[in-house]
Amino acid sequence: MGRLKAIGRRSFLIGSAGVLGGVAFGTFMAVRPHDNPLTADLAEGEVVFNAFVKLTADGITLIVPHADIGQGVQSAQAALIAEEFDIEVDQATLSFGDPDPAYYNTAFADEGVPFMSFDESTVAETMRGVAGGVIKMIGLQGTGGSTSMSDQYEKLRLAGAVARETIKAAASLRTGVPVADLRTANASVILPNGETIAYVDLAAESSQISPATDIALRDPSEWRHIGKPMMRTDTVAKATGTQTFGIDLDLDGMVYASVRTNPRKGGAMISFDTKNAENMRGVQAIVPVTNGIAAIADNTWRAIQAVNEVVCEWGPAPYPAETAAHWDEVAASFVDDRLDQEWRVDGDVDAALAGENKITIENRAPYVAHQPLEPLNAIVRISDGLVEVWTGHQLPRFLQQQVAAVVGVDADSVQFYNQFSGGSFGHRLEFEYIKQATQIAMAMPGTPVKMTYSREEDFVQDYPRQLAMSRAQGIVENGQVTALSLDIAAPSVLASGGQRAGIVTPGPDAQIVAGAWNMPYDIPSLRVRGYRVPELAPISSWRSVGASHAGFLAENTLDELIRAAGADPMEERLRLVNHPVHRTVLETLAEMSNWGGDLGPNRGRGLALVESFGVPTAEVIEISMTDYGIKLDKVYVVADVGQVIDPVNFENQVQGGVVWGLGHAINSEITYSDGVAEQTNYHAAEGMRIFQTPEIVVRGLENATKIRGIGEPPVPPAAPALASAIFDLTGERPREMPFFKSFDFV
Repeated sequence: MGRLKAIGRRSFLIGSAGVLGGVAFGTFMAVRPHDNPLTADLAEGEVVFNAFVKLTADGITLIVPHADIGQGVQSAQAALIAEEFDIEVDQATLSFGDPDPAYYNTAFADEGVPFMSFDESTVAETMRGVAGGVIKMIGLQGTGGSTSMSDQYEKLRLAGAVARETIKAAASLRTGVPVADLRTANASVILPNGETIAYVDLAAESSQISPATDIALRDPSEWRHIGKPMMRTDTVAKATGTQTFGIDLDLDGMVYASVRTNPRKGGAMISFDTKNAENMRGVQAIVPVTNGIAAIADNTWRAIQAVNEVVCEWGPAPYPAETAAHWDEVAASFVDDRLDQEWRVDGDVDAALAGENKITIENRAPYVAHQPLEPLNAIVRISDGLVEVWTGHQLPRFLQQQVAAVVGVDADSVQFYNQFSGGSFGHRLEFEYIKQATQIAMAMPGTPVKMTYSREEDFVQDYPRQLAMSRAQGIVENGQVTALSLDIAAPSVLASGGQRAGIVTPGPDAQIVAGAWNMPYDIPSLRVRGYRVPELAPISSWRSVGASHAGFLAENTLDELIRAAGADPMEERLRLVNHPVHRTVLETLAEMSNWGGDLGPNRGRGLALVESFGVPTAEVIEISMTDYGIKLDKVYVVADVGQVIDPVNFENQVQGGVVWGLGHAINSEITYSDGVAEQTNYHAAEGMRIFQTPEIVVRGLENATKIRGIGEPPVPPAAPALASAIFDLTGERPREMPFFKSFDFV
């Protein structure tokens, strides 16, 4: 057993590119690998090669380090290991990684440095390396920012390669055949005479040797998984309704709970009266939680009915009670002492704007909710000093810490079992619902408590995307855009979320201007400034984060200037674009969509290009006018991610992102009255219906030098491309989402 624990004791050092985003960072802690969590509780006959691959005589287990929130990451990350390990994904058991620093995510560093994604200068790479080194040292484990592939692409392939070469060495130890004469395929080692030895039959020998260090990754010509259409591991279960999400879990002896919290987020509960609820059928207890009340019953429905019967007196909101006052505060934030960053200044902008021919433009993006189909839920059991948590979440280690603080135990006493999530879009970055479930479980020691939000509670208690406003001045001359000053004001999502997590977030918040400051255009005089609005309603990351609002504000502004110049939206963007990867995206889109071709009467088309998370994504939308309003006919999308891992899932993610972006651009916002969100269910914040959904044609390019993710980049261009198309069709410019306020849609 001693050797079993020795093998893979460290989560192998994967090289400077994986550890630090490409640059050696000059401290021991930054390059020192974290301990391998799989060695802590090895059973007899188990062997681990690294933090991602475990082998026993009964089977292979692959560890997926990121949460699957519907984006298919379990399948894709397992395929990266399987590619090098020479197995099929269905030959292994897949397991989500436990909370552990070994599963750190350095790809988060890319969004926090003021460099264009394609800037690979020494300074830019050094800054990314420093940021990545800090992330590695603190063991930041998280899913988000479309980083699952960029973070794990090299790590997981190396994990599979280490396992492959180590198991070949084990076969050599058994047979005496040199490693160089052995091959692997189908979870077996193949001897020169054609005989095979299954990997699982080599567990004993594998435990006697150290992990291989002389390894080479497969040449792309040998790939069997990467770049090929794959069957997602969850497809059949989801298609047949048998996939188990967090909300579906049942444990022996479990009770059920639901909560009501002050609908004015952060406001206090002044008093409550339980007499209407405590004698209802199935009700077992009424328990106070922070700023609210919970009912415990023998099923979820009865818990929801009971908690709704509790009479509560709620305190006032710690933010302006009416939405109009929020907008007033945003409008008042374009002042010097609220300047957050000025990361983009090209040319002499003030001189260029000194004349009288300025075009002044203002755009707005509202608060919007996350709206996943699966409402927030968690199971918590507390017994004998051990706290167990079952839920789907994007930040496992932070979850441990938050729960531990509620109970008053060490984080190591919190065991977290991550679950499949029925959507998140940033919703499952929050901890409030888990802390509430923990408080309820503290009142029921030894009993698993399943807490589920009602749909209305899920809406009202959501931390929405921030609202934002842009003010711009531009100059057009001789049919060209020659100057643009774009100012964006918004609250800081990093400060808001960091405060709730107990994290100080110093420095500027790039998410105020993400998708705008890094617009890939060489406008002769260009300036983008971000202004930080003091927090109003508490906010959170939303699918594509800052680019979801700033991408709209920037591209809608630019499109208005281009059309004011009398230029063609595609041709002017091609003239201005400043990088070959982005240019190829536009050129491919122009050809694919037959840009410039005759659309026929009562039709229009629009265009937008937004880079988010390092992925240039451009969309053309074709629409038509009908007797029932505007109809969305067709969308063309081109995105460059460096390497398409799974073409099928790539297409699905892009199509889903477009539908998400368009649906919210047309229909959704969160408004406040008396401090309470007015939208409490899907009837008041509709997504896109099937009959409204256009045909969506997708193409993925692979010219970029770095691997990127595709879960979020299709979202930001959708709204400005639609706004561009609406102007082309009607001659009227949408300047504020949601568009249904100004235009009728089918």
